[in-house]
Amino acid sequence: MSRPRTCVILQPSYLPWRGYFDEVYNADVFVFYDDVQYDKHGWRNRNRIKGPNGSQWLTVPVLSKGNVSHHLPINQVRINTSQEWAAKHWTTLTQVYGRTPFFAQYAPILEPYYQRPYELLAELTIDLTVAIARELLDITHTRFERSSQLGISGTTTGRLVAICQAAEATRYVSGPSAASYLDEEQFRAAGISVEYMAYDYPEYAQRFPPFDPFVSVLDLVFMLGPEAPRYIWQR
Repeated sequence: MSRPRTCVILQPSYLPWRGYFDEVYNADVFVFYDDVQYDKHGWRNRNRIKGPNGSQWLTVPVLSKGNVSHHLPINQVRINTSQEWAAKHWTTLTQVYGRTPFFAQYAPILEPYYQRPYELLAELTIDLTVAIARELLDITHTRFERSSQLGISGTTTGRLVAICQAAEATRYVSGPSAASYLDEEQFRAAGISVEYMAYDYPEYAQRFPPFDPFVSVLDLVFMLGPEAPRYIWQR
């Protein structure tokens, strides 16, 4: 019997934490859910790193005149290019992680993304996520798709099922919080099993203790380099 084909569907995020990449690794097909409503106070345009004074936010500014961004799908949210956010973010990453063991190795891969003139938030976050997965974490088996390019409509569970069907998946993996709202019967009726992630990761030596598990995966990668996967899925 062939191995189940796994689909994961997540909203694109900025420099996600290691749990996000654990889901990427688990997926045969990973779908960026980029045409659902943008959530202003979520992780779409920000994440945290661990600095000398504790955890700190890196936030990509977006245009929100008249609260327009609240009602837009993620893939239509525009970056506020009048702010010099990219140079500031790269300077902060260099200051915080410049002396970590693997920053010099990975910086040439990441820096070009901070030099490109991105206008749409999703273009930036998706490009960075794929680069981290492919080139920093060596995830080569996962195929990336965007929900906005699949031509699938619907709401909540029904649309997730349809996306899995488009991916020819027989297994859907989701974060644990989805258990409170997913209608698993719809998946079962379509011949798709549902599994939930368990985010249980070992600590590693951060440059600036005490340990904070909920920071960008870059913190882990810059500290441990090729050993980083052992602290995500190889455990």
